[in-house]
Amino acid sequence: MTDKILVFIPCYNCAAQIGRVIAQFQGDVAGFIDEVLVLDNGSKDGTIEAAMAAAGQAAVPRVIIARNQANYNLGGSHKSAYAYADREGFTHVVTLHGDDQGDIRDIQAVLTSGRHRRHDACMGARFTKGSKLKGYSAFRIFGNYAFNLVFSAAARRWITDMGSGLNLLARSAFTDPAILRLPDDLHFNPYLLLDMVDRGNKIMFFPISWREDDQVSNVKMASQALKTLGAAKRYALNRRRFRSEDYRRVKHDRYAFDELARFENGQSLG
Repeated sequence: MTDKILVFIPCYNCAAQIGRVIAQFQGDVAGFIDEVLVLDNGSKDGTIEAAMAAAGQAAVPRVIIARNQANYNLGGSHKSAYAYADREGFTHVVTLHGDDQGDIRDIQAVLTSGRHRRHDACMGARFTKGSKLKGYSAFRIFGNYAFNLVFSAAARRWITDMGSGLNLLARSAFTDPAILRLPDDLHFNPYLLLDMVDRGNKIMFFPISWREDDQVSNVKMASQALKTLGAAKRYALNRRRFRSEDYRRVKHDRYAFDELARFENGQSLG
């Protein structure tokens, strides 16, 4: 089967960064990409306008700027994008966060080697050999290594990142209906990772570069840490319950978005 690759860019209040993210789609890596979906979750700072202004810079066949039909949060935005990718017949979905912490070029080696065809998921890892971090304190790095050890023990396999902002899922992973019951909030990625481990998906980790410059975090670190550890605890203590429980606070009937603008080969179609 010929690859058909969607890059999904979730964003919320990323007006200062989204133009830089879209500008990354140049050169060799852009040749692997069929479509870029910039999916906003109700930004209040002009993210949509900034994305539209930059969309013509991306050297890919198509860029779509869209907004979720409801406040789905980060995890729900993934579900909205995965549902779209399923309907449109994409073979793979690459997620690249819209706050310009990651670099789409880090996925190029995976695509060039064809490893994305031999794995259900290729997960970007900030804390592995070959990764590059900018703006991370020693305390945060140590904390992430400790969390990775906890998750590795729970999953009974080596985990080098619980969820970065650059990942690739094949159809075998992103079309699984079990994804719908995972959290819609910031804890979607750790639950997704454990769910894929539980399903026996073939997962690989690859090194990425990650930076913190002008990004503004909305994360409450202590609260997020406790909830993330809760995922590992649930998985380790009762896998049967883990694979059946619905972790959403709001059980949306569907996850969908409204298309606001479309660009074909750099030209706006309105």
